[in-house]
Amino acid sequence: MPHSRVPHRAAAPAAALATALALTATACGGDSDDSSDRSKGPVTIEYWSWTETKNVDPVVAKFNATHTDIKLKFVKQADNPGTAQNLRNAVAARKDVPCLVQNFGEVPSLVGEGLLSSVDKELKPYLDRFNPAALPNVQAGGTYYAVPTGFNPTFMMINRSVYDKYGVDVPKTWDDVIAAGKRLKKHDVYVMNLAGEDPSTLVNLVQQAGGTWYEQKGDSWRIDFLSPDSLKAADVVQQLVDGGLVANQTYQDRPALISYFDSGKMVSLPTQTWQLQNYELNYKKSLGDWQPIDLPQFADATEFTTSSYSANNGVLVPKGCEHVEEAVEAAVWMKTDKAGIDATYQKDTKQYEWPGALKDVTPWVDSVVTDKLFGTHRSEARGVILKSVEHARSKWTVGPNYTGVFAELQDQWARIVTKKTTVEQALKHLQEFTVDDLKSKNINVEG
Repeated sequence: MPHSRVPHRAAAPAAALATALALTATACGGDSDDSSDRSKGPVTIEYWSWTETKNVDPVVAKFNATHTDIKLKFVKQADNPGTAQNLRNAVAARKDVPCLVQNFGEVPSLVGEGLLSSVDKELKPYLDRFNPAALPNVQAGGTYYAVPTGFNPTFMMINRSVYDKYGVDVPKTWDDVIAAGKRLKKHDVYVMNLAGEDPSTLVNLVQQAGGTWYEQKGDSWRIDFLSPDSLKAADVVQQLVDGGLVANQTYQDRPALISYFDSGKMVSLPTQTWQLQNYELNYKKSLGDWQPIDLPQFADATEFTTSSYSANNGVLVPKGCEHVEEAVEAAVWMKTDKAGIDATYQKDTKQYEWPGALKDVTPWVDSVVTDKLFGTHRSEARGVILKSVEHARSKWTVGPNYTGVFAELQDQWARIVTKKTTVEQALKHLQEFTVDDLKSKNINVEG
């Protein structure tokens, strides 16, 4: 699925022992460095982000025009890796540490690196403003370390013209997707795309099945890559691969990828709201042929479920921030206040930033549905998106060594899609790899 991020293949956090210590410390509550004193005048909060200036400047301007005690200062960063390195340098030097940073990684891993400050005390008064499904992603050890930005609703879009051309029914379950793939294969059409460098399809299916590979129990981690939920997800992927039903177009060459999706040779895309405009702008042949549909479910599912997990959820509050309370207040405003969300509107795209942290997103749904992509099916998008938000669930948790584990998962995934190993064999390998890695870092582990 192309909607999850593919982290840069950074080495596992070097401060391994600090990981254990940091996560243990979370049980003891906040480690705020807040020393603010508003009586001395407005507090300036630096916000580091690589988002385009035209998107951030209006939000900062609106905030500064409506607040007297706190001022926001946007500091444009070059990109995701550059932001990460700059923050690591600032925290290590304990100098010029910003108070808000766009997220570039999994919160538990960043806590493990000693990069984040607890915002538990400062965030809790605002929790009722957020969609409860957006909250777990910004916690480590039960303590909050970032202000939630929420999740993008997940659904599927299918090239309905090709489905209709070959008389293939719209899929409602993953078994239906596999069955559709077998019928479409006879016409040299792939039902989905599994890029060799991106294992997010497997990760997302495990989440949808209700599984998690990590679970924290007290001061120990329980690791289970071979749970029934995980194996259920593995079976779907294995059938798609064994049947030769999927393409393997890389995500690294975006123009080639978009052109391929546009060609009609691959006809089902799990997607999210933020991707629609990209398709609208770049599709040349298939505009109007696509239909938004509910995310396919497992055949034995007892309730409709989409995942609410978002890998890079949350505006980070770094370790060493001198004004945690004010930083949290500013970030909460940006992500939950109507004025803050309305300030994200872009005239050229006619869209708002997706307000994924909110309980009620209905005022902003229509703006993310593009004009031409879905043709006569455009009116169906609103209901599909809101259903995805309403039924978003996830108990997915990542552990302190997930950065390194994900890199290993990427290697195994490349072997899966090229049929050099099976999904179950890869999961057995990851089980051993993860447990051994945690033990090597002197972290308590079961599994």
